[in-house]
Amino acid sequence: MEIRGPLLLPARREDIELETLDGLTLVGELALPADRDPVATLVTLHPLPTAGGFMDSHIFRKAAGRLPALADLAVLRFNTRGTTSPRGTSDGAFDGGLAESFDVAAAVDFVRERGLPRPWLVGWSFGTELALKYGRDHDIEGIILLSPPLHRATADEVAAWAQHPDRRVVVLVPELDDYLRPAEAAQRFASIPHAVLIPVDGGKHLWVGETQTRRVLTEIVAAVNPDALPLATEWHGETEASGA
Repeated sequence: MEIRGPLLLPARREDIELETLDGLTLVGELALPADRDPVATLVTLHPLPTAGGFMDSHIFRKAAGRLPALADLAVLRFNTRGTTSPRGTSDGAFDGGLAESFDVAAAVDFVRERGLPRPWLVGWSFGTELALKYGRDHDIEGIILLSPPLHRATADEVAAWAQHPDRRVVVLVPELDDYLRPAEAAQRFASIPHAVLIPVDGGKHLWVGETQTRRVLTEIVAAVNPDALPLATEWHGETEASGA
């Protein structure tokens, strides 16, 4: 069958809880390859919760549904403080990207405690702000930024990544983004000489549609495990039940 929409490919899926240093419990899910160890780990940071973002925002739900099987990746999704999804509600309240620093730390700590390999932060919209502001504090391989608005991350916080050339910075910028388009993004990320800026023709901030989903997932895998490319578009084995 064609791999599209909410299709869940086989994986080991586990409901998890993250404990923050300020005493909150965050709910989430870890998806691992069904019958082998992962080669790398995606720690996903979802879009703005006050605008409907949560751990099930579609790109991250589809990453968790497909990439353990297609690219041997572990995918960690969780609700930042005060955020609700069908998985449940994380403790606390939205703090505009400030106390969420504890949430990022709790996720990276979980990856380390589980012994998961090669962690990357993958932020989308608001999640890119968290990756830029706090990712440098952690032992990660790199960050992947999807539709960065650069509303909260300051110019100094962006430029500070230039001091870490060993940590990769991959930026996907939709041609038709609502907040930051490729030409401006090239200027605002110019302070990071090793950043890789990828303009996406026809792309929009929310990456709606299967064509855009496949492009985003392909670019994530190209950064993290290029040996898995090209990603399959058909699946010939069993699948799991999933919602819309």
